[in-house]
Amino acid sequence: MRLVLSAAIFLAALSPAAAEPPKKIVSLNLCTDQLLLSLADPDQIAGLSPYARDPTLSWAAAEAARFPVMSGGAEDAMMLRPDLVVAGRFERRATRELLARRGLTVADFDIVRSIDEAKAQIARMGAIVGHPERAEARIAAIDAAVARLRAVATRKGLRVLAVSRRGWIPGADSLTSSLLATAGLINAASEMGIATGGFATLEQIVATKPDLVLVASALTTAEDQGQAFLLHPALQRLYPPEKRIVIPEMLTVCGGPMLAEGLDRLAGALGRSAPDQGSHIAP
Repeated sequence: MRLVLSAAIFLAALSPAAAEPPKKIVSLNLCTDQLLLSLADPDQIAGLSPYARDPTLSWAAAEAARFPVMSGGAEDAMMLRPDLVVAGRFERRATRELLARRGLTVADFDIVRSIDEAKAQIARMGAIVGHPERAEARIAAIDAAVARLRAVATRKGLRVLAVSRRGWIPGADSLTSSLLATAGLINAASEMGIATGGFATLEQIVATKPDLVLVASALTTAEDQGQAFLLHPALQRLYPPEKRIVIPEMLTVCGGPMLAEGLDRLAGALGRSAPDQGSHIAP
C-alpha cells in the first residue's frame, strides 16, 4: 500500500493538470518501455525506445511491435507532443534536459538493483498511468514467484557467478544479486571486487571458482566474439550444462513484471537439481 501511495503522490506533483493520467506517453528507456507496455492502456503509449522490439532484451518485444519506435532523440519525442516522457535517470541526460526546457514533463526512473526496488517502480508507473490495480496484480505475481522460489531453494550458500557477453559480470549491488539472494545463493562477484558491474577476464573467473555460473542462453556455437567468450574450452570444461543456470537476459536486464518469470526460471533450475549436482534449465 505504501508503494501505491507514494506513486500517487508523485503523480499529483507532476503538474497542476496531472490529476488525470497522461493520455500520450513517450518512453526513452528499455525498462520504462516494458513498464508502460505492462501497465498502460494501448492508446496512452505514443512511442517507445529503440530497443523496445529487441527480443533478446525486451520481455515485451512482441507487444512493442504494435507501437512506434523512436530514435531516442529529443526531436522524435517533441514531434509526438506527449503529455509525459518516461526515461532512465542515468542515460540520455542531454535529451531529458532539452525536453524539460521545452516544457515537457519528464519522469525519471532509477536503475533497479533489488526486487523491492522493482516492485516500487511498478507501483509508481501504475499510479502514473492511472492503473494502480494492474500494478498491484503484477507485484502480487512477483511475490508469489518469490514464495515458489524459496520453497525449492534448499541448497543455501552456493556461490554463483553471472557471466554475460565478453565477460560482463553483474556486481554485488545488482538486481541479479537480489534474485540470487532470494534463493539463498551468493553472487561471487563480491569476491572479485565488482560492486555494480564490470568486465572480468577468463583468468579471473576461473580463479574465483564459483560453484555455478548463470548465463543468458545454453548456446553451443558463437555468432560473434562476445558469445565466444562463454564457449571458451576452460569454461566449458569447468562449467558443463549441469553447472550452468540459464535465465534469458530479457528477464533480468530490467526490474519489472518479467521478474516473476525470471524467479520461476531460477526455481525450476534449483528444483530439478540433484543434491550433488549443479543447476541447468533450457532457454
